[in-house]
Amino acid sequence: MKYSVVVVDDHVLLSQAIGGLVEDFNKFQVLYLCNNGRELLDKFANPNNVPDLVLMDIKMPILNGIETAEILKKEFPKVKILALSIEEDEYTILKMLRAGASGYLMKDTKKDILEKALEEVMENGYYYTNTVTQILMDSLENEIDTELKEKEIEFIKLACTDMSYKEIAKTMCCSYKTVEGYRDAVHKKLKIKNRIGLVLFAIHHNLFTP
Repeated sequence: MKYSVVVVDDHVLLSQAIGGLVEDFNKFQVLYLCNNGRELLDKFANPNNVPDLVLMDIKMPILNGIETAEILKKEFPKVKILALSIEEDEYTILKMLRAGASGYLMKDTKKDILEKALEEVMENGYYYTNTVTQILMDSLENEIDTELKEKEIEFIKLACTDMSYKEIAKTMCCSYKTVEGYRDAVHKKLKIKNRIGLVLFAIHHNLFTP
């Protein structure tokens, strides 16, 4: 039995093209296409229209991908979300991951990578590429050489939220400089470069659930 997919993108021709690619994959079939998140949620009013996975753009009118993902996470938690976007800045990626996306791809992704990503999301629960995350993913596949301290784990969990580092310092009842110290220590231990890496590590090791 094939996994059902819905493509959500406000560019009609691109949406149709993506749908055509997915239809060619052995394990997937496209239920329908939507122009934005609002149209998708309206379709979900019929249980027969709820797919296994939503392949969704981020920048869309009426209801964008991040807003839609947040609603899906709350009301349809079993539906997997794979973002497909031209947005590659750290802030947008983090927002989409926090909203509930199980993966994030750029729109210039090759066909075989798209197929692999869809399969990984359905079978393993997540998929992220080096191009998008810009981190050393090897650190997610290997055991941690140095044990994380309690405060460092607390920092990682807080870094997965929308808090700024100043807000994290206030929550942890310490100085901004101390938080910077936790950040630098965690980056070094986990061999990661940025906040995206922290989020991916936390997801992978069950410290944070999108």
